[in-house]
Amino acid sequence: MTAVSSTQLEGRRVELYDLPAFAANRGFDLGAVPYSGRVLLESLLRSGDPATAATLGKRLAAGEDPDVEMVFQPARILVQDYTGIPLLVDLAALRDRAAVPGRINPALPVDVVVDHSVQTDFAGRPDAIVRNEALELDRNRERYAFLKWAEGAFDGLRVIPPGRGIVHQVNLEQLATVVARGPGDLFFPDTVIGTDSHTTMVNGLGVLGWGVGGLEAESLILGLAQPLRVPPVVGVRLTGTAPPGTTPTDVVLALTERLRHENVRGLMLEFTGPSVGALSAPDRCTIANMAPEYGAMSAYFPVDQETLDYLLRTGRHDADVALVAAYYRHQRLWREDEEPAFGRVIEFDLSRVGPNLAGPSRPDQRISLSELPTSFAALSPGAPRSDSGVTDGDLVIASITSCTSTSNPKAMLAAGLLARRAVRLGLSVPAHVKTSLAPGSRAVTRYLKDAGLLQDLEKLGFHLVGYGCMTCNGGSGPLNEGVGQAVDRAGLTVAAVLSGNRNFEARVHAQVRAGYLASPALVVALALVGHVRADLAREPLGTGPDLRPVFLADLWPTDAELRALEAEFVTPGVFADAPGPQPGWDAVTAPDTDAFSWDPDSTYIRPPAYADAARPIRGPLTGARALLALGDDVSTDHISPVGAISADSPAGRFLKERGVRAFNSYGSRRGNHEVMARGTFSNPRLTNHLLAEGPSGGDTLHLPSGERLPVYEAARRYTDAGTPLIVLAGRSYGMGSSRDWAAKGPWLLGVRAVVAESFERIHRANLCAMGILPLLLPEGHGWRDLGLTGHETFDLGLDQVRESGRAEVVADGRSFTVRADVRSAGEWDVLLAGGMLPHLLTRLAAGDVR
Repeated sequence: MTAVSSTQLEGRRVELYDLPAFAANRGFDLGAVPYSGRVLLESLLRSGDPATAATLGKRLAAGEDPDVEMVFQPARILVQDYTGIPLLVDLAALRDRAAVPGRINPALPVDVVVDHSVQTDFAGRPDAIVRNEALELDRNRERYAFLKWAEGAFDGLRVIPPGRGIVHQVNLEQLATVVARGPGDLFFPDTVIGTDSHTTMVNGLGVLGWGVGGLEAESLILGLAQPLRVPPVVGVRLTGTAPPGTTPTDVVLALTERLRHENVRGLMLEFTGPSVGALSAPDRCTIANMAPEYGAMSAYFPVDQETLDYLLRTGRHDADVALVAAYYRHQRLWREDEEPAFGRVIEFDLSRVGPNLAGPSRPDQRISLSELPTSFAALSPGAPRSDSGVTDGDLVIASITSCTSTSNPKAMLAAGLLARRAVRLGLSVPAHVKTSLAPGSRAVTRYLKDAGLLQDLEKLGFHLVGYGCMTCNGGSGPLNEGVGQAVDRAGLTVAAVLSGNRNFEARVHAQVRAGYLASPALVVALALVGHVRADLAREPLGTGPDLRPVFLADLWPTDAELRALEAEFVTPGVFADAPGPQPGWDAVTAPDTDAFSWDPDSTYIRPPAYADAARPIRGPLTGARALLALGDDVSTDHISPVGAISADSPAGRFLKERGVRAFNSYGSRRGNHEVMARGTFSNPRLTNHLLAEGPSGGDTLHLPSGERLPVYEAARRYTDAGTPLIVLAGRSYGMGSSRDWAAKGPWLLGVRAVVAESFERIHRANLCAMGILPLLLPEGHGWRDLGLTGHETFDLGLDQVRESGRAEVVADGRSFTVRADVRSAGEWDVLLAGGMLPHLLTRLAAGDVR
């Protein structure tokens, strides 16, 4: 056991695990260890495992693959309401099964930020935010009452009410301390595990953390950390200087394209090189935010003077910031000129980045401004069609939204300045474009208002609609009046542009096929054009009253203008968290009880069906059928949609049968497994190759009857017949968010294994946490390459799968070998228990759970 050291920092005696002393004692060069690796070393020392710390330190210092399994101890857990409510439903179910319900409590601090439920029902009008927030409370009163019960019932759990901001931006501006304090004046790096994939955003402040599914978070919350196999740490070496006029969004979209190409899936990235110091903390956070989009586990920027400056600019106390500096310097966690050792380094030249967008359906589909029309034409070839003034390629949603960009003052001030110039030149936004402004925190509107730019954005229709994910999360609300009807009548292909991080098909809106990611300023520019058929680099955005064409270059602000505005208006005062009275939230009441009182008639909060009914992976799986046969890049939005519930879907019919008229969204119904099971694989843009090519509309082919049925109904037939199910898939299965419902839903449908070419990191772990076995096809082969159609009967030899990591599959006489994509002993333990909740119940019975 390594001893805790006492030392003097900033005039106070503190306790810490001394990293430099440990490295010197164990004979490795701490300066050669990547900074994120040094944070892992401290966690190992704090968890009482110096032997593993020494092994890890030596391997990282030598630039080797870590190849160790460790327990990572975060300082805190961060969740949002869409993932947090089902997590708390699971914990409430565990309390039901505990002899003393109050004994089930968090072992470390948990913050729940309510930011996903507000929707953009109203936009383009001064009272939009008031109306949207009122609707939010009306729709979600039962869910919010459950949150209030949880806040009172669980020790160490804090709920940050709706209307305060997006979880990751709140984390940056309010919650992150960079140095955490434990019992007995023990100080250690602030680290965080979150139930949202974009938890990595705080990596930009030197706070190591990443996203996990709610099930894995439940284990951490209860003090039962799951072993982590440390992945390789890859250095991303930044050189050069971004050209004038380049936005942080341009940089991160270019990086996303490059890093996807470099295949950094599941790896820890660390930014290094001479240009890191020139990036502002908000720029670093924008880059770190999109780690899930380029596939990385984390995207770390070491702490330096810019980190301290950001903490001071956002209103942190001088003494706290001074302690951060002293601690990080003492522990050699402070960024130095000498670069650490990396087994692999990716060079990226910022000087080669220019204005760009990404789309029409993936964040890594980077295009230049001139390539926008060609990009859309590839999706919608032929002559544009029209109906009632709406045309193929028209922009129907333009949203400044998401923590990715709204956390960045430079990006937001640029949008405001562009809007000011557009207004002065007499430009306006066409009526078919639904415009919205949904910043990630109140600070944004404060500095935009102080700078006089908010009113210019409002004159173009970018009125404040709320403080939450909104359009970025699919809560975009209805299209402008008449637009949706025209789209449906003529089958039009229309577009959306947002300053967010994801644009998977149908994620933003079910009627929108083309989605583009862009900087906030480009969102305003495209809104002025009103369509995506134009070359923004060469064609005018519109004409002024004098009939002279106005080009993008006429409106684009200079870097000097942005720096001056930021220095004058982005000050500590605007970050003061003073929300004032919240009568709607305050009026929500909840009982003060240790155990939750379940309402048997509730359509929002139900005891989970998967708590006790474990299906452990033991022995062969015979006579299985493929519920679906899918291609590449299937996202968690395809598997478990988050947006509106249609009336004619199995979930909509289920709710109608129970007298529900306002369906709300799938995201808001995650506390009810009956709704979520019926919504699984119901995304209208999902292509199921068991049926004819093209979107299958949530249907599948039931075998052997040959009937086309909704996925849920087909699954029920298979279950009634005792037929186990698998899913066939291609590359990057489960890309996107951390939602564990993309694993819970298939489990409820009877899926026992997913056989794919590759899995995205979080979803793979979520499958394990639900007792669904992730299996990799033979390397370099897709399921169709093996001659499969998905119509076969499958036998999976899983008898020795844990011991060998492999299993033989026989499909109608054709055999091939698959490999289990299970990364740690802890994941195997959960899988063989039948899932995380059965595993936790076993640990509860053994007295291991606090």
